[in-house]
Amino acid sequence: MDAQSPSAAHRLLPILLILCSALAFALHGCSEKPPAAGRLTIVSTTGMIHDLVRRIAGDRADAAALMGEGVDPHLYKATPGDIHKLSSADIVFYNGLHLEGRLGDVLSKLSERKPVVAVGEAIDPKLLRHPAEFEGHPDPHVWFDVSLWAKAAESIRDALIKADPAGKDAYTASADTLLKELAELHTWCTTQIATIPQQHRILITAHDAFGYFGRAYGIEVRAIQGISTDSEASLRDIAALVDTLVKSSVPAVFIESSVPRKTIEALVEGCRARNHPVVIGGELYSDAMGSPESDAGTYVGMVRHNVTTIVRALAGEPGR
Repeated sequence: MDAQSPSAAHRLLPILLILCSALAFALHGCSEKPPAAGRLTIVSTTGMIHDLVRRIAGDRADAAALMGEGVDPHLYKATPGDIHKLSSADIVFYNGLHLEGRLGDVLSKLSERKPVVAVGEAIDPKLLRHPAEFEGHPDPHVWFDVSLWAKAAESIRDALIKADPAGKDAYTASADTLLKELAELHTWCTTQIATIPQQHRILITAHDAFGYFGRAYGIEVRAIQGISTDSEASLRDIAALVDTLVKSSVPAVFIESSVPRKTIEALVEGCRARNHPVVIGGELYSDAMGSPESDAGTYVGMVRHNVTTIVRALAGEPGR
């Protein structure tokens, strides 16, 4: 028996290797395909995307967001827990257009073995802004034009149908309801911003996240920092904005929930030195939504909060 054991083991080794390889392949394949029964597991990078996914997928999916309130996606670094969530998901949604700059490599690798959808890049490139200060790249903050964000919702709907064809009717119905709500929100934003006196229709924030908002709703947008919060504000930038505030008698500037407020406070001090009283008109949500318990914890709620805050500060009357 002992004399035969090495020979028997030698003959069995190739068979064992084949079986192990087949098992590994099967497990690998199962981990990357949507479950045949049950709900999809979906991970989105930002809260704004997650809210669209949540509305469209409904109870056919378990959906989660990587980034919570107050988180800056420009500077976000994935934790080991995030990598596990992304790797375990059936489908991943992200903004793209370089918003999640430091997650780019991770998302690129994931796209080789599962659906990874950049909702911002599904928008017609002709509709994107290309500010000179972003060195040829498009402005990634597409959610501030509600009509563009509706197109992101359509790309989410289509990706969900592809991943889960059996849910087509449910996804289509939920998306139709959401798209109607977004169309109404877009009209409401236009009407509200129009109540601000033309001279005061200047929105000044910490970083240039509101370019699409300004283009869509007819308000000039100026910012201390560039599109990415990686950029630095200079004394010259601050002085130029102080000149604008004084010249147009703009009554308020705004802080952002995901950006430090020190540069905005410098603007206020600069205006005070020029005998032009400017107040901080409130906190806007730019790269992150509010807490889940707040009105700004949904995309629609966040937009309504921002518009109402801007109108109250610049026009002296609340949004309706």
